[in-house]
Amino acid sequence: MDSTHLFSTEMHLPLPRDEVFEFFADAKNLERITPPELRFSITKAPEAIARGALIEYRLRLFGIPFGWRTEIAAWEPPTMFVDRQVKGPYRVWHHTHTFLDEPSLDGTPGTRILDVVTYALPLWPFGEIALPVVRGQVRRIFAYRERAIREILLGA
Repeated sequence: MDSTHLFSTEMHLPLPRDEVFEFFADAKNLERITPPELRFSITKAPEAIARGALIEYRLRLFGIPFGWRTEIAAWEPPTMFVDRQVKGPYRVWHHTHTFLDEPSLDGTPGTRILDVVTYALPLWPFGEIALPVVRGQVRRIFAYRERAIREILLGA
């Protein structure tokens, strides 16, 4: 039985792809687009993101504090990057961010952001009991991210 799960979402921004990618290329912006109740903070990040870079965080999930370390497994500006969990709450966390040129309806530059996350819960098969709660939390975090990104980049 396959114990991995898939989450995907997308959004469109009426901004040039280079500008949108630049926002995501700054690890500090992760704190700005994460729900405050997660108490997310970056404890270690490189000055410039590149393939192989490690980023370390502290956060709370369901009230439990923990550390999380991700590696930038692929880095192809301004098209895509992948972060994968090296240490953290999931057995697997593989997040692909894709940025596509997609003009707005009026023909001005625009960007479609695609997020695809493959994840597996710890303690399989027992961890699967928590899947409905975790799936809801992942959806909620990405919905918050979209609202925060729109507010920061568009003032909307």
